[in-house]
Amino acid sequence: MSEYFCRDLLTNPATREVTDVKRAITAVSSSKDPDKAIEFLARIDHPAPTEVSTFGSYAALVRDPNVDIVYIATPHSHHIQNAMLALHAGKSVLCEKALTVTAAQARRLGAIGQVYRVTADLSRANGIKDFESKRLNYEDSHRMANPDLAGGVLLGLGIYPLTWVFQILYHLQPKNEKEQPQILSAVQKYSTGVDESATIILHFPEHGTVGIATSSLRVATDPGNSRNPAIRIQGSHGEIQVEDPAYKPQCFKIITTSETGADEKVDECPQPQDSERSWGNGTFWEADEAARCIRDGKLESDTMPWSESILIMEIMDKVLEDAGIFYPELIATDEFDPLSPLNTGG
Repeated sequence: MSEYFCRDLLTNPATREVTDVKRAITAVSSSKDPDKAIEFLARIDHPAPTEVSTFGSYAALVRDPNVDIVYIATPHSHHIQNAMLALHAGKSVLCEKALTVTAAQARRLGAIGQVYRVTADLSRANGIKDFESKRLNYEDSHRMANPDLAGGVLLGLGIYPLTWVFQILYHLQPKNEKEQPQILSAVQKYSTGVDESATIILHFPEHGTVGIATSSLRVATDPGNSRNPAIRIQGSHGEIQVEDPAYKPQCFKIITTSETGADEKVDECPQPQDSERSWGNGTFWEADEAARCIRDGKLESDTMPWSESILIMEIMDKVLEDAGIFYPELIATDEFDPLSPLNTGG
C-alpha cells in the first residue's frame, strides 16, 4: 500500500486540477534497516532520492524537523503504537484503514490528536468448487491469517464494503440526524482463529435504510474480471451499480425503472494519470485532503471526522466480539509504549 500511495504522491497534481496544495516525500523509514528505506525509494522511482532522508528506525523519522505529517501503512496491528509515536513527536498523521485494531484504540488516538495535532483519517453452488481450495489458503504467518498481526478479513478487507455503506447511508445523513445502525453479523473463522468471511447487516431504522457488507479471504468480488458491480445502491426507482474494484472504481451504471421499462446510463470516471510517470491509483485524493487540513490548521478532516472512524471501529469490535475473536494484548492495548516492538521492529 505504501508504494501505491507514494507513487501517487509523486504524480503531478495538475493532472487532477489540484493547485492549492503541494506535497513532497521528505523522509522514509523502515523499522530497523535504513537500506530498506533506500530500496523503497528505488522501487517507487523517486526522481531525487538523494534529497530524501532515510532512517532505520521510526523514532528517528518522527524526530526529523522536515517532516510535517507521517503516513502509516504498516499492518493495522501496529497502527496504534506507530501513530502515537508520531503524535507524541508533534507530527500530524495520515493512517490507512483499518485505523486501529479496536474502537478503544481509535478513541485514544482521537483524544491524543486534539492535543498533538492529528489529521486522520473504507458457499457452495452448482458448478463451483468447494471453498477449501489449496490455492487460496494462506500460510499461518501471512498478515491476513496471523492473529499477532491483527489478521482476518474484517480489518483487512471488510473495511472497504463498510466504508461504502457508511458513505451512502450514514455519511450523507444531515449532521443533526446522524443515526447509529443496528447490526447483525455472521462470521466464519479461519484455521488460525481469525475471521475468514464476514457478513454484516446494518439497519438505520429512523431513515428506513439497510446496508449489507460482505467480505471473504476466499471469494473474489469479480473473479472473472468481467466488470461486474462490486457495489449496488438500490432504491424504489432503480439502482446504481459501482464497478469493481471497490477501492478505486472507474465506472458506474445508473439504472432507472418505470412502468414503461428500465433505462441505463453508464458513466466512466477514470483515474487521473500523470503521463510523465504513467501512474495514478487514487490515493492522491487522501494526500490532498491531509495537506489541506495541515494548511488550514485542522485537527481532523471534515470529510472523514474522528466520530465516523470511531463508529466504524465500534461496529467491527462488536462483530469480532460476537464471533469470539480477540487479539493479543500487545496489539490490542491502547497504552502508548515508545519501546514497543511494534515501534522498534524487535
